[in-house]
Amino acid sequence: MKKKLLSLFLGAVCTQIPVAKAVALSDNFQLIGSVSALSEYSMRGISYTQRKPALQATATLTHSSGLYAGIWSSNVDNKGIDARYEADYFAGYAHQFSEDVGLDVGYIKYTFPKGTILNAGETYAVLTAYGFKLGTYYSNDYYGDQSYMYNYIGYGFRDLPYGIVVDLRYGMADYKDPSFFSSDGSSKDSYREWEVKVSKNWLTLDWSASYVDTNLSETECLQFQGDKESCSARMVVGVSKSF
Repeated sequence: MKKKLLSLFLGAVCTQIPVAKAVALSDNFQLIGSVSALSEYSMRGISYTQRKPALQATATLTHSSGLYAGIWSSNVDNKGIDARYEADYFAGYAHQFSEDVGLDVGYIKYTFPKGTILNAGETYAVLTAYGFKLGTYYSNDYYGDQSYMYNYIGYGFRDLPYGIVVDLRYGMADYKDPSFFSSDGSSKDSYREWEVKVSKNWLTLDWSASYVDTNLSETECLQFQGDKESCSARMVVGVSKSF
């Protein structure tokens, strides 16, 4: 059950398809990993490759106690920084209270070589209960000294025909200072995002298609991300191989 909860965490934090397999290293340790190819790297509704393809990989070492640690990486393409890839390091603890209720808490360190302004740390807690997911993430060093909180609610449909899985998510990202600027001179310090994701395991691969969108305008997105369409409604497709 701990692996089930950890898979949900990896899906929420690392934008990966839920991990289904693990390599047993000993009685207490397992290695969980996957590699993915996607039409873009989308995180919390915003494209970090300016809608270009992304290759991603993750590896997580888990202990029978519920403790885990791992690394996740992807190529990135953001205007204004030299970084060409992102490497995230995370550690946490997952506990399953019952078959239907679990809690995951931990810390993520986001790193962008040559893009130090984007380097940040984030603490998180994710509660799963009867198909629902409630997540909260907090950082006090986004873009140097900007504090930031992201909260989301989600629901997963797991018993659909033909092994199809549907995941829904609605989230809000809230910054301490105004970070999104419109053409009329107005600004705001938060945005909303949502996703509908359909996935299925077929031919030993995990396939997915997501509809992603935010409430950011093209001007707000251009000022924030350097690309006016990286926050707009779009489809994100991907394929992943777990081990």
